[in-house]
Amino acid sequence: MKDRRTVDELSIDELEAILRVRKREERLRRLRGGDPPVEARAGQKPESMEGAARASRPVDHRQFDGAGATAEYRARVVPDGEDVEGGPWWRTLPVDWSWVREKGLLVVEIGVVGALLLVLLGSAATLRQVNRASSSAQVLPTATPTPPIYVVLPGGHTPPDSPGGAAPEEIPAHLRDLVSAVTPLPVPTPGPEQATRIEIRSIGVDAPVLEGDGWETLKQGAGHRVGTANPGERGNCVISAHNDIFGQIFRDLPDVALGDEVVVHTASRAYRYVVSQKRIIKPTEVEVMEPTSSPVLTLISCYPYGIDTHRIVVVAELKP
Repeated sequence: MKDRRTVDELSIDELEAILRVRKREERLRRLRGGDPPVEARAGQKPESMEGAARASRPVDHRQFDGAGATAEYRARVVPDGEDVEGGPWWRTLPVDWSWVREKGLLVVEIGVVGALLLVLLGSAATLRQVNRASSSAQVLPTATPTPPIYVVLPGGHTPPDSPGGAAPEEIPAHLRDLVSAVTPLPVPTPGPEQATRIEIRSIGVDAPVLEGDGWETLKQGAGHRVGTANPGERGNCVISAHNDIFGQIFRDLPDVALGDEVVVHTASRAYRYVVSQKRIIKPTEVEVMEPTSSPVLTLISCYPYGIDTHRIVVVAELKP
């Protein structure tokens, strides 16, 4: 039986209960998608209510269908790899171009340094190969070619067959006229007391000694200056060798200390010398090869290593 009381006759709690019921029914109608409103159940015709609902719906949106500003916001499928804003995802990433430039320059610098290192390593490998080839060829020969006579200290890096021969600046002005007039002396036949081997244990030298100190001779080992004293004889025995090419026999000659022992072997015996002097001189100071009144040994090589603008001279005295 329906409650026929008026609103004024209802209590506040009853009115709130009725309001909750109406709200629940309206929510259910909306969820069902078009069920008649609550008023229809109170006696109104569904047709009139449906017409009123259609009349109340907005129709202005239809005039923008597919055109105007609202057309951009139609729903569409977003492809994989595309940002919802439109366009590829990588275009929306923030790029710090200064960082990219700095990193690019860093890569270029690393590449340049790497190329320089490769060049240096290649040069060092070539030098080692030349030294190995020279060391393997340093054996005692039965004969050597006739060396040319120079008025500079032996061991230089200018070969005699290069254009112009020895560098003019290495020859003193007052001796240049004598260079072309001197006839090279023949290499003497090795005798029983000529040097055949030299040992300097303090710097690890143990090399053959050949007669002559020309370009081709020093490729094969240390060279005994023709015309100077033999080991053990009174006078100046001069022996020279390269420091940075052809075996680098005298590379560590600057490390020889005063008092170190040098042993020079001949075919019959070994002679012991003790270092007493060390000097750095110019290539034109040839007086270090002059004869002496006492038996001494003079060792000569280029200096400094790899530059070779001067000569290092080590003088040792014969000891019994």
